[in-house]
Amino acid sequence: MLDTLAQPVSHTLEVKHSRFIAHAAPIDGAAAAMAFLQQVAVADATHNCWAYRHGQDYRSSDDGEPAGTAGRPILAAIDGQGFDRVMVVVTRWFGGIKLGAGGLVRAYGGAAAECLRIAPRLPLLAMARLQLLAGFEDLGTLHASLPAFGAEKRDEQFDANGVCLRIELPADQVDALKIRLRDATRDRIRIEDDNQDD
Repeated sequence: MLDTLAQPVSHTLEVKHSRFIAHAAPIDGAAAAMAFLQQVAVADATHNCWAYRHGQDYRSSDDGEPAGTAGRPILAAIDGQGFDRVMVVVTRWFGGIKLGAGGLVRAYGGAAAECLRIAPRLPLLAMARLQLLAGFEDLGTLHASLPAFGAEKRDEQFDANGVCLRIELPADQVDALKIRLRDATRDRIRIEDDNQDD
């Protein structure tokens, strides 16, 4: 089970007089990641290195540091802490002492990892979408059953036969909802996967 961040968070680290500030935030895609970078990057800092993961979409940047010493360790921190849909920007002010490649990897990765470790987590639930076809006689039972399974109504269309209700709910609640509706209506409600995009 992966988590995202409940809110933006930051953490400061000093290594051999270089100052590192890690900023992390939840994102809903690449555009949000780049917007967050613009928001927190410091123009007069030595480097603004970053990485994000949003499902299978991920990118990182060393922003002028030696290749592989900043962006990849930040991404590794995101993955290592079990996060998804997260952007981390680590800003560095050079303190006059070179850290070497290993020192940079540890500093950037460590700043990102500690920032995420102290951050409030928000579990990412796998969601499922269903389409429910019910007659008018089962409307009350149908609507009364949904809240207990965390189901949210996305669309509702009425016709002469009853209702077509499109819902979204946590994937781990689908089987329990199907059993509840089957038992409560003598299997009169038709339940199908809903693959339509809004």
